[in-house]
Amino acid sequence: MAALLVQINKEQKMKKLTLSTLTILVSSAIVPAAMAQDVEAGKASFNKCMACHSIGPGAKNKVGPELNGIDGRKAGTAPDYNYSEANKSSGITWNEANFKKYIHDPKAMVPGTKMFFAGIKNEKEVDNLWAYVSQFDKDGNIKGK
Repeated sequence: MAALLVQINKEQKMKKLTLSTLTILVSSAIVPAAMAQDVEAGKASFNKCMACHSIGPGAKNKVGPELNGIDGRKAGTAPDYNYSEANKSSGITWNEANFKKYIHDPKAMVPGTKMFFAGIKNEKEVDNLWAYVSQFDKDGNIKGK
């Protein structure tokens, strides 16, 4: 009888371990897929920015500066771009929080900026846009690839 109970206990532990492992594997597959969807939605949202900005390999300054390596870059420092004094002296270092505040209403965050853009008010769209632009390193390559 004791041997039977030990065997049942081992089987229950094995089932729990198997279930836990499957949960982790499924979660691992879902998270990158969700992130990819956010990046893809952000890429679509970037179409609003393309008239003035470029990003990725070969990006050049346009009406606005190229945005490669924006995550961690100090405002007003993209090479060969003629920034407004307000932007150069803003003291902003671009990160997720600053980007989201800025893109919501650029002129409110940096009075005197040359950026003529009404802003993006939809938080999910802003989240997706940040997921897209922040993936590029200073050379326009996707980080980690």
